[in-house]
Amino acid sequence: MRYIFNFPDIGEGLEEGTILEWYVKKGQQVKTGDNLVQMETDKVVADIPSPRDGTIVALFGEVGEIAIVGEPLVEIEIEGVHGEEAQKEAKKEVEDEFAPETEEDQDVEEEEAAGVVGTMETAGKSAVLAASDEGADEKPEKEKKATRKALATPMARAMAKDKDIDINEVKGTGPSGRVTKEDIENYKPAKKGAPKKQEVASGDEVTYEPLTQIRKAISKNMINSKHSAAHMTVFEEVEISELINVRSRYKDIFANKDVKLTYLPFIVKAVVHALKHHRQINSQMDLENDRMIFNNRYNIGIAVDTPEGLVVPVIKDADQLSIMEIARQISELAEKANSRKLSMNDMKGGTFTITNYGSIGGIFATPVINYPEAGILGVGRIVKKPVVKGDAIVPGSMLALSLSVDHRIVDGAEASRFINKIMEYLSDPIALLME
Repeated sequence: MRYIFNFPDIGEGLEEGTILEWYVKKGQQVKTGDNLVQMETDKVVADIPSPRDGTIVALFGEVGEIAIVGEPLVEIEIEGVHGEEAQKEAKKEVEDEFAPETEEDQDVEEEEAAGVVGTMETAGKSAVLAASDEGADEKPEKEKKATRKALATPMARAMAKDKDIDINEVKGTGPSGRVTKEDIENYKPAKKGAPKKQEVASGDEVTYEPLTQIRKAISKNMINSKHSAAHMTVFEEVEISELINVRSRYKDIFANKDVKLTYLPFIVKAVVHALKHHRQINSQMDLENDRMIFNNRYNIGIAVDTPEGLVVPVIKDADQLSIMEIARQISELAEKANSRKLSMNDMKGGTFTITNYGSIGGIFATPVINYPEAGILGVGRIVKKPVVKGDAIVPGSMLALSLSVDHRIVDGAEASRFINKIMEYLSDPIALLME
């Protein structure tokens, strides 16, 4: 039996992933649960396990290429079932738009039955990845494109291969931009000598690199946030000499328990206590149902800077955790983020986000809301400044805070009261224990 395993949706709203590493090759035997491939999605890097025992017959896609959810990843030969029965089972998934268009088309498909096009034809909707990988390596490595493969019918792919046409350069006129047989017949290649956009700026002037899934997700989420929420930002400074003293007294005790104590766990705790006093900021707006959603859990997202881009793992139920437990979770999540081992569960369920850009060097900023949350707190760098205490001017340690809120949900006065509450806790850390 030939079983085609499609790329599963491993996350909410996942549409595609980039192939980072194949763990198997053609002819290799696998068992259920063996990892087949490592995929980078817009949120995590995940290993995809085999759903069946069998022998790998075909791999669909190369390292660096994009795979679409619902389209084939591997084809597995499973013993004990005859090919004819396997064909009937596979063809249950075939959709009309991918079926051969004429009897002539059917003949062409059957001639290619031993190749990728033939096997992909039995994959139904998955056939949009049916670019024949066999023979595709004839072009030099530098000419390969790290872009998504064109959507096309199996017949169009076979024709493009026969005519030596790069199907990725053909503009599709079918549903969702799919390349059809007619598109291949009407395709006119660019005139020789006509410069391509990439060639205009070739040489040492620029370097091209494909967008990572994380960078594409950041771009999409930032634009969505700006278009969907009415951003407003409040700036404040809080004197934290007492907090610095508390951290200094306890950081060695924490270190003896393999926990690094920074200022961030105190900030997380202060935010949680402040959210309990200002539930509007721990909410989101549901316009489709004309209602507000108030979160009864306090799940705090922590923005983490990684070499691949910004990710936001979540500390679940932070109100139920001690400073030490929060510190430990921050360290663990940061380590998982940098080693690309975050799971989908690590990334979901946030109700409010903190971004600590001050650890790198910024003072004030206008952080972008992690939509659909109602607010995000930016934490700046600690700066030594003269402050007035009583009638004297003394050195002070000022921590800059930037609070961005969705002005549709949170009024300016509420935002000011919320950030004042956070400042109250940070200027007097003992207050965190008095709640």
